Amino acid sequence: MFEILEKVRRELSESSDEKTRETGLRFFREEVSLYGIRAKTVKEIARANYAFVKQLPRQEIFSLCDSLWQSGMMEETFVACMWSEKLTSHFVPEDFKVLEGWVHKYVNNWASCDTLCNHTVGEFIQMYPEFISALKRWAQSDNRWVRRAAAVSLIIPARRGKFPDDIFDIAGVLLEDRDDMVQKGYGWLLKEASKPYQKEVFDFVISHKAVMPRTALRYAIEKMPPDLRAAAMVK
Repeated sequence: MFEILEKVRRELSESSDEKTRETGLRFFREEVSLYGIRAKTVKEIARANYAFVKQLPRQEIFSLCDSLWQSGMMEETFVACMWSEKLTSHFVPEDFKVLEGWVHKYVNNWASCDTLCNHTVGEFIQMYPEFISALKRWAQSDNRWVRRAAAVSLIIPARRGKFPDDIFDIAGVLLEDRDDMVQKGYGWLLKEASKPYQKEVFDFVISHKAVMPRTALRYAIEKMPPDLRAAAMVK
C-alpha cells in the first residue's frame, strides 16, 4: 500500500522547481516546507494516483493521507486533502475523529487549513450537522489555525445558504479575535453568508462594528452594494 506514497513523492520531487518554491514561500509569514510545484501539477499527480488509491478500504486511504500530512511538505498535504475530499460520499460519523485530528495535529498555515476545511470538513459537516458543535469548540481553541478552521469549515455551506444561526454563533465567538488570520477567516465566512443572507450579515456587522476588527469587517462586506459598504465603514 505504501509504495504509492513513494511514487507520489518521487513524482512531486521530479516536478519541483526552485523558482516556484521561492515564489510560494512569499505567501507565508510562518515557516513552511515546499517542494516548489504549481498547483495544477499537484492536482494532476493526486488525480492520477487516486486511480489506485480509490480501490483501497476507506481506513487505508486515511492512513495514506495521515502519512502525507506527517511529512510536513505542503504539496503532500494538498494531495492528502484531495484524496480525503474524494471520500466524502462515503464518510461515516466516526470519521470526524480523523479529520479533527488532522486539524489539531498538522494544520499550521492558512493554505493547509483552507484546503482541508473548505471541502473535506465542510462536506462532512453538511452530511452530519450535529458536529457543528465541535466547530464551536474549535473557535475557542488557543491554536490560531484551529480557530480559523472553525470558520472556514462553513464556507461552502454558507454559499449554499445553510446553517446561518451557527455561522453567526461562530462569528460571535471569534468577533474580537486579535489574530489577523482568524479575522480574515471569519470575515470570509460572513462574506459568503452575505450572498444568501445579505441583510442578516449587514445587521450583524452594524451591530458589532464598534468592536469588530477592520480586517474582518472589510472581508464581511466585500460583496455588498456600495451604499451598504459605505454605511458599514462609517465609524
